[in-house]
Formats: sequence, structure tokens, C-alpha cells
Amino acid sequence: MELTDPTAIRALAHPLRLDLLELLGVAGPTTAAQCARVLGVPQANCSFHLRQLAKYGFVEDAGPGSDRRERRWRVTEMNLRLPQADAVTRELGTVYLQRAMQEILDYAERSGEESPDWRGKRAGLAAGVALVSAAEYAELAKQWKAMLKPYFDRAEGGGLRPRQGWRYVRYLMAGTPLPGFDSEEIEDVSADD
Repeated sequence: MELTDPTAIRALAHPLRLDLLELLGVAGPTTAAQCARVLGVPQANCSFHLRQLAKYGFVEDAGPGSDRRERRWRVTEMNLRLPQADAVTRELGTVYLQRAMQEILDYAERSGEESPDWRGKRAGLAAGVALVSAAEYAELAKQWKAMLKPYFDRAEGGGLRPRQGWRYVRYLMAGTPLPGFDSEEIEDVSADD
């Protein structure tokens, strides 16, 4: 789904709405009450934000659950494409990155409380500076997505209760070119050594 309406893009720029979309993508059709329990927020907040997401076509009514009392919601489209460089898209990107960074910090705080099987696992944290061309930069992102795709596919619609010993793990890959390091602008001092 290509998003071009700035109002719809702005509607996504709320951390709880991003959480709800992510949860519905993983869990499949889910009620506001279930979302509230998983996310640890009031049910009324989830209901309000789900209705806002529905208003812009990001989620839809999935019919009543087995007890026929509560409305279930589902994501309409998992692959959202945004315009590249307008102010509204940057606003959404900022909210998304702030949310992701806070989740990383929250995990760092609670990592010592994890079960023995998960405690001390740092596979999700990697940092360093790599020297790459623009083509390699794009290729690394493509390879990273391809490597994780089977796991993302398995998570999509996987329900709220994964198999014993399995957990949902959020991945964020960010390659950020350092400013002011264009090769044309920097004198080559290595040739003098």
C-alpha cells in the first residue's frame, strides 16, 4: 500500500498506534482488550487508537470473536510504502526510531531478569563503523532483510502464544552514513605514509 495522504501518514505517527499495528500483524485478529493486556495499556486507549487506524484504512473489523461480544481487528496491509523525503514522512520516521531506541533501552534495563535461556543473549546488538560503497550499503540492507524474512514471515499472524521456548524478537537494522566523509572532500593522507 502506497501512502501519499499526509493526514494518514501523520495518523501513524503515534507510538501506541505503531505498537497496535505490529501486534495485530503478529497476532492476527485481536480484540482491543487482548491488545491492552499484551501492551500494558488501558483498553479504552487501544479501542480509541484502533478506531483511528481504521479511519485511515490501516486496520479493519475482523468480525466478532468466539464469544460474539467483542470486536476483533486485523491489519489490512503489512507492506506500507511511504514517500521519500517530505516533512510528514520524516515525522513518522522520527517517532518510529524514538520508539525503537526506547525499546532497546528498556530491554537493556530488564535483560538481567530474563530466563536463563535468554539471559545474556546479545545477538541483537551489534555496532561498529564499516567502510562501504553506496552499492554495498544498499546490498547489506537487502541481505539483512533476506536473512530475516523467513522469521518475519513465521511471526506474521503467528498468534499471541508462540511455541514453548520461542519469543517474538524485534529487529532494527540501521545503517547511518557518517556526515562529512565524502571521499572527494577528504585529502588522501594514506598515500603519504
